[in-house]
Amino acid sequence: MLHFFNPAGQYLAPYLEEIAIALIACLLVMLGGEINALLRRMLRNQHFVIRTFTFILLNAFGYGFIIVKLSPDLARTLAHLERGTMFVVVIVSFVGIGLWAQKNRQI
Repeated sequence: MLHFFNPAGQYLAPYLEEIAIALIACLLVMLGGEINALLRRMLRNQHFVIRTFTFILLNAFGYGFIIVKLSPDLARTLAHLERGTMFVVVIVSFVGIGLWAQKNRQI
């Protein structure tokens, strides 16, 4: 059955790096609020400068580092899948993140 999706997967294959970046970015958008809330709780008794510096480090460098380091691995993993399976995994992943966002009133 997944062979039916092979042409669509073949079409997506050259864009796997961009797709991986988009998937990781979407996940970070969904998890960012919770991560920032945890950071806020952990640092609530710290000085304003420490809290601000930590926030900048996490958002500017932490999330960027995660995207830069995890995206190639995800793209490689997707590339190793059969094209039809890869297409279904990508579509289901984006739809799943979208449903998650809808449930959490992110959209």
